[in-house]
Amino acid sequence: MPKDFPRSRRVADQIQRELAEIIRLELHDPRVGMITITEVEATHDLEHAKVFFSLFDGASRAAEVQKALSGAAGFIRAQLGPRMRLRIVPQLTFIYDTSIEQGAALSHLIDKAVADDRSQRPASPEPTDDTP
Repeated sequence: MPKDFPRSRRVADQIQRELAEIIRLELHDPRVGMITITEVEATHDLEHAKVFFSLFDGASRAAEVQKALSGAAGFIRAQLGPRMRLRIVPQLTFIYDTSIEQGAALSHLIDKAVADDRSQRPASPEPTDDTP
């Protein structure tokens, strides 16, 4: 394996895939609803993993969902263990990922700046074909 893709990154990617399936199929907590696991960051020793998630309906329920996921972390780890076949299943810390909202806000600001620039630019004269 190449050095730029260490074991902890490979394990984190597999944890991300497995968590998405566990949460979708086996976690029956109505507070969680539809979420996306956006990223998993595992420590080098694989003892801890930060699980970043986003919500389809925005940040309004982020604290409630984070609390529900944290409360179900033991169950999720128990489901994750046999799927991953690791000696130690990482402790999971769930964190609401604001990057999607920040990207949307930044995109909105860029669109607004472009629109403002167009509205403040003087109308250019029509080009003519009177070139000699």
